[in-house]
Amino acid sequence: NDMNLALKQITSFFIFIQFLLLSSLSYAGGKHHGAEDWAMVTQVEPITRMIEHRIPETHCWTEQVEYYQPRDSERSYTSTVLGGIIGGAIGNAVGHKKKNKQIGTAVGAILGASIGSDIGSKGSHYTGGRPQRHNERRCETSHQVSYEEEIVGYKVWYRYHGQIYKTRMDHKPGKKIKVRVNVSPI
Repeated sequence: NDMNLALKQITSFFIFIQFLLLSSLSYAGGKHHGAEDWAMVTQVEPITRMIEHRIPETHCWTEQVEYYQPRDSERSYTSTVLGGIIGGAIGNAVGHKKKNKQIGTAVGAILGASIGSDIGSKGSHYTGGRPQRHNERRCETSHQVSYEEEIVGYKVWYRYHGQIYKTRMDHKPGKKIKVRVNVSPI
């Protein structure tokens, strides 16, 4: 009898330990346990974006330019001298005292000469010089623009146990993909 009682207690103890182990494995603090399986891919669609390529192109050509360069011996200083005389006379007439007259004459002569020179040079663009021809290189930059579609991922539809699911992947899948199956107690 004592032997039967000991056997019953040992058996009960092992059953209790098995119960604890199984319940902790199925519950595990509320976490789900996952396994891996294979699912059949039913459809794949690329996800794309547009990329703009700008390639600079420089076009150059040689252009003949004509200009006139006056000879120093042909340049007339009449307008400069005349402007200086008139400016000096006006500056002298404006001054009231001897010192003011001297300063007014000097300033008037300088301003008059400058104005006379400007007027003389604007009177004619061609002052008797010979036409000169010169080849100048001219360049213009434009951009050749092209667009290209770039694949950034894939929309993937797959079937697992009769249900259709959809996911996004960075690479193109084969005919099957690995899926994680979560199991939790009800």
